[in-house]
Amino acid sequence: MSTPWQRYADEHARTVDTMAAVLMFASFLLGSEITMSTGSRPNAVGLTIALAVVGCGALLWQRTRPRTVVAVGAGATAAAAGLGHLPTPLLLGGLMLALYRLAVDTDRPTARRYYVGSLTLVVSAAVALAPAGVPWPLETISPAAWLLLPVVAGNAVRLQGAYLEAVHARAEYAERSREEEARHRVAEERMRIARELHDVVAHHLALANAQAGTAAHLSRTHPDQVHRILGELAGTTASALRELKATVGLLRQTGDVDLPLAPSPGLDRLAELTEACESAGLTVHVRVEGTPRPLTAGVDLTAYRIVQEALTNVTKHSAAEAARVRIGWARDSLTLTVTDDGTATAPPAPVPATGRGFGLIGMRERAQSVGGAFAAGHRDGGGFEVTTRLPLYPGATEPEGQGTP
Repeated sequence: MSTPWQRYADEHARTVDTMAAVLMFASFLLGSEITMSTGSRPNAVGLTIALAVVGCGALLWQRTRPRTVVAVGAGATAAAAGLGHLPTPLLLGGLMLALYRLAVDTDRPTARRYYVGSLTLVVSAAVALAPAGVPWPLETISPAAWLLLPVVAGNAVRLQGAYLEAVHARAEYAERSREEEARHRVAEERMRIARELHDVVAHHLALANAQAGTAAHLSRTHPDQVHRILGELAGTTASALRELKATVGLLRQTGDVDLPLAPSPGLDRLAELTEACESAGLTVHVRVEGTPRPLTAGVDLTAYRIVQEALTNVTKHSAAEAARVRIGWARDSLTLTVTDDGTATAPPAPVPATGRGFGLIGMRERAQSVGGAFAAGHRDGGGFEVTTRLPLYPGATEPEGQGTP
């Protein structure tokens, strides 16, 4: 989090740089007066002021040309040291500020190279050109320590800024991921509701249409059976209304969107489904192979809806008189096969190709949603076949003792 001073410095960079240059200019002159060598030599006040103007004036461009500013500052400071001025913090202030800005704006190797170069230049000038009698630690160790301080501080500030940027980037990525996940869950929920509405509406309307057509036909030939068929038609529409109410209720759920429909139909209602189909003129033969096992609510609903949609397609898209449902139980999977006889004398209605039509797409999506596999196509001997293999324990480890058949 930036402080008020940092915000002011960022918003008024030119003003801050000008104030820093003026302050370093005053520090340079003060340092030259305090540390002036006492030995007799030509008056160098004018040259010292000129060096201060050049070295500290370059700080006005420290944000745009940090390397050039360091080079100019190091040259001016070295020239002042050659005149006999001790390289104390007052004299080194402008160069220290330039090295700090360079360390903040560039990488560590660059700051290290410029630090070594500046130190070599200043120390060489102080040792070689300054008058004798100055203790050597003041000309070597002292400037090395003072020039190293801004480089270390600048690297620390740069690393902290990079860390904060990385944290901010991760936070933005996490926020985008949450938003994308929320949109993904909304899209999945819309697809789930669309599949339920399609299955409920398509199945019951197909049965109601078939029952109504049968009643209209029998009203002329067997009027005594019309009453029974009309009763079955009323039951079909009532069942459709109940399932539609449960499906639309999903739109009002405020809890977990993965909760199943209530009540959730399953294979235990397969008998009701076959009776409804038979009332529409389609005979359904059910064969169970293997030992039935408990199913999760999602797999049970998926299995029921796939069988329901397959029988609906037989009623809607073919003139077949019979269909067969095979339920095969294995140790870790459930296989569902729905076929029609394809022996009707009337020409069959066109059957959508595999992967086309909302019915087949919905069945495939349902199977894949629980980790299953789906296949559908025409049979060699006539008719159509839908095959689905569903795992008994989707997304979970199999119970102990259960293995692949």
